[in-house]
Amino acid sequence: MAEESTRVLVVDGERFFREAICDALRDASIDCITAEREEDAFELARRPEVGVVILDIGTPGVGGLDLLRWLGAERPGLSVIVLSAQLDHDRVLDALRIGASDYLAKPLHNEELVLAVRRALLSSGMHASWESLCSRLAALETQLAELVSESEGGGSESALADRMALAVAEVLGVSRASLMLLEGDSGLLRVAGATGCDVEPAEMDLVEIGSGVAGWVLDEGRALAVSDVSDHERFAARVVNGRYRSTAFAVAPVNGGGKPIGVLCATEREDGGSFSSQDLSLLQIMALQIGPLIARLRSRAATEGAADVDPTPGGSPTTEPGVAGDAELARAICDVLTSEVEPERVISASLAAVATGVSAAPVSLYLLGSSGRELVLESQCERAGHADREKLPVDAGLTGVVVQTGRLVATDAPDRDPRFDPEVDTPECGEVSPLLCVPVRFRNKTMGVMRVFLETGVSASARTAEILAAAISAAVRNALMYRGLLESVDEVAKARRENRARV
Repeated sequence: MAEESTRVLVVDGERFFREAICDALRDASIDCITAEREEDAFELARRPEVGVVILDIGTPGVGGLDLLRWLGAERPGLSVIVLSAQLDHDRVLDALRIGASDYLAKPLHNEELVLAVRRALLSSGMHASWESLCSRLAALETQLAELVSESEGGGSESALADRMALAVAEVLGVSRASLMLLEGDSGLLRVAGATGCDVEPAEMDLVEIGSGVAGWVLDEGRALAVSDVSDHERFAARVVNGRYRSTAFAVAPVNGGGKPIGVLCATEREDGGSFSSQDLSLLQIMALQIGPLIARLRSRAATEGAADVDPTPGGSPTTEPGVAGDAELARAICDVLTSEVEPERVISASLAAVATGVSAAPVSLYLLGSSGRELVLESQCERAGHADREKLPVDAGLTGVVVQTGRLVATDAPDRDPRFDPEVDTPECGEVSPLLCVPVRFRNKTMGVMRVFLETGVSASARTAEILAAAISAAVRNALMYRGLLESVDEVAKARRENRARV
């Protein structure tokens, strides 16, 4: 995992301004370092912990626009705030054209400075987060492709389980990972494959369903990330001291053949930190792909071992539909996040990627209204005659079930479900079609839903829905955070205009 970029580099040729800026930032608990000369600035700006540069473009000898150009080429995700005299408009415009994210006029106002730096750190952090996510999704795609290939190669379940644990370690950046599978009908989980462990999987303890972190996750059927299990209200009493070097865990349920078959576990992150929502989403995606591979391997082994059953004609079986496609779908949404900035465009392009990826229309995003009693249409990808409704209740139909429980709905025939409401669970035209309805979450709370009305003949996959829930939630969080950033910028600009008018 990349080091978090939370430090500010102040580049100014005047000692008074360097010290004044750092004093104001440190008072606001923002770490900073300084550079007086151009060569020092070039060297310090290379440090990965530097997320924002405050650059005086009016003082000779500190790099100015040349340093700004270099930063744009070498550290494209870095936010640069330029400083200038109030009358130096031409240089400010040049700086903004080159890539500066903001500017402040001297003399500086401390509150305005701190607000600008916090916005810049947020923007820089978001860019770094999505760069990391793109890289990890690429690694995920590679690992899944290799797992599919190895699962078709005729190897044993234990060898494949070890390889799956290693894939988790590679994607999440952990030194210890395992795949636990149910032991027949015993109700016990055994470690089928592991990496980074000092004990062989066969010698590890069995875990009852409902017991410990792994047993609880399997029983509940939902993923969990724990930052410190020793302080956790539910699991602290069940911790075996000294078993793990880290107290942070991420665990996701594994389903195969339409039923729960095990869990994926990860601990001991290489950077020593806790697991983020991004980590948990990636682990869930891997669990959703790994379950069908295990189920297919077992089915093939049972078929090959039965004397009265002929081998499947046509050679090796094909991979389960969606295993590669789901990863591509998540990758397409991630590509939107790295290519688009404007919030409305991020959301609309993400919905368009879903519509194309799963053959659906309309695909719509709803967010909770200010009263919390209705869902309001935020954006949609539609086609002629297929648009979604403007507003929906939060407590009716299958859509309301998703809002109230935070659990997805994936059904080929929604009208056969007793909870179906034709005035809620259909688009404006009233046509019934296969439906994916997934929660949009922010800080572990459901803030809205995405509805995907699939074309006739397209199956509603729960695995695809799980991946969409994670990917769309990330896209919406990104868009809303950036929207808040833009609103803060507008407020500061308004305050500047009002202040100048009074002067």
